[in-house]
Amino acid sequence: MTMVETGPAVAPLAARPTSVTPSVWAMIREDVACVKARDPAARFTAEIVLTYPGVHAIIWQRLAHALWVRGRRFPARFLSWLGRFLTNVDIHPGATIGRRFFIDHGAGVVVGETAEIGDDVTLYHGVTLGGVSWAPGKRHPTLENGVLVGAGAKILGPITVGAGARIGANSVVIDDVPPETTVVGIPGKIVKASADRRRIAGRIDLEHHLMPDPVGEAIAALVDRIEFLEMRLARLAGDREPSVAFEVMPARMTSTETGSPADADGAGPSDASSAQGSRP
Repeated sequence: MTMVETGPAVAPLAARPTSVTPSVWAMIREDVACVKARDPAARFTAEIVLTYPGVHAIIWQRLAHALWVRGRRFPARFLSWLGRFLTNVDIHPGATIGRRFFIDHGAGVVVGETAEIGDDVTLYHGVTLGGVSWAPGKRHPTLENGVLVGAGAKILGPITVGAGARIGANSVVIDDVPPETTVVGIPGKIVKASADRRRIAGRIDLEHHLMPDPVGEAIAALVDRIEFLEMRLARLAGDREPSVAFEVMPARMTSTETGSPADADGAGPSDASSAQGSRP
């Protein structure tokens, strides 16, 4: 009996069937239709088509990309520039974008020439899929199917973000991301493995705000450790709790500890004796 290993729920980008390629208009219809499933503010199709800059941007890109792959590079670049002028979304016509692509809010999104984006990918405003090299060839990221990228995130270089991964807002990702993981931080670190991820049957998990805070957890651990060490020091010193003078002003001793009261101006005993010796 032959055992067949099953893959993830969302097929990787490389596993997408290449024999069936929908037309440009069919892909645009899917781009418009997927908005209702990912944006609760979307009400009806006419509103989406007329008022969503992210939808406008992908329509312009679909048309420009069709010209680009046919070798009509200047008309493609001009159409791409026009789309950027109207939508504030900069997508190079050479970028390869899969089906049901959604850019929420749209403002400030940048997608480079050699970027590859799979099916059912969602980007929020301010996302950059950029390059880190002047050399020609592949220099922009690859996002596999079902990836969600939070607002302001930067994914740089010819890296691969695995299927179903989530990138936290304002993260900077410079290394490959395994499938079904969550990455946050600068530089991006994996903070939630696939076994800990929430599962929403048949839908994309858009709750990208439900992410851990590794910096906050580290600071909380340091605060707990400092409190523990302070208690140890207080116990070794024979006090129940540290004194304020010891913690805040260790270089200055109080009048009780020195046995000599200070004058009103804060001068110590040495200052008083020197002042007396200087009198005639």
